[in-house]
Amino acid sequence: MSAATPGNASALFDFKSATLSLEAFLLRTANLTSLGQALEERFGSSPDLFNGEPVVIDLSHLASLDLHVNFPELIALLARFKLKVIAVRGGTVAQTRSAQEAGLIEAPESHAHAARVETVVQEVVREVIREVPVEVPVHVPMAASTMFIDKPLRSGQQVYAKGGDLIVLAAVNHGAEVIADGSIHVYAPLRGKAIAGAKGNTEARIFSICMEPELLSIAGTYRTTDTPLPPDVTGKPAQIRLDGDRLVFDPISL
Repeated sequence: MSAATPGNASALFDFKSATLSLEAFLLRTANLTSLGQALEERFGSSPDLFNGEPVVIDLSHLASLDLHVNFPELIALLARFKLKVIAVRGGTVAQTRSAQEAGLIEAPESHAHAARVETVVQEVVREVIREVPVEVPVHVPMAASTMFIDKPLRSGQQVYAKGGDLIVLAAVNHGAEVIADGSIHVYAPLRGKAIAGAKGNTEARIFSICMEPELLSIAGTYRTTDTPLPPDVTGKPAQIRLDGDRLVFDPISL
C-alpha cells in the first residue's frame, strides 16, 4: 500500500470547526458511594434515559472544597447510567490533572453558562445541564420562526429548532429527542424526550395529542417517567406549561 503524498493528503482528510452539544454534570460530592445511591434512586427505573450521551463533569463546587475525586470510579459509575464522561471543567489544578490521568480532557470554561436541561438528584447532585452553544440570556422573547418535521423520529434521533418553535407531524418514539428554543407541538404520540425553551424561554410550551414522554423540560424545569403524569393527560391530548418553577399539565379537549 502506497503512502499518501503531501499533494493528495487533503483529499483523504480535513479539519473543520464543530460545535457540539454536551451535558454538564454538576458534581457536589466526592463520596461516590452516596452518589451511586442517589443516581440509583433517581434513575434506576430508567437505565436507558441518557442513551450513551457524552457529558462534561463540572467540578466548580468541589474545587472550592479542594476535594479529591476518584475519576476512574466516577467514569465507571456514570457509565452504568449510560453517561459517557469525556471531559471536566472548573476543577483545581490537582483535580484537573487527576482527571487527565484518567483519560479525560479539560473543557473550556467559555460554555460554563450555556444550559439546556436541568435535573435535580436529591441533595447530592443538584443539576444536570444540557448545553447549547450560546450563553443563556437573562430574558428570551417568544420564538419567531418554526421548524416542521413530517417523518417519525426513531430512537437516537435528535431535532433542534434553534431560535424558534418545532412542529412535529409524526410520532416521536422512545429514545428520540425534540428540542426547541420556543414551543414544541407534536401532532402524534410523544414518547421520547421533549425540551422546550432550551435557552431559558419560560413562556414556551409543549403540546401533544398523545402525551407519553420519557422526559419533559421547559426552560430547565424537568420531569421524567419516574414521576407518572396525571391520569387525565397520560396518553391523551395535553399541553405542558411552566408556572413559576413547576410544570403544569393541562388536558386539551378535541
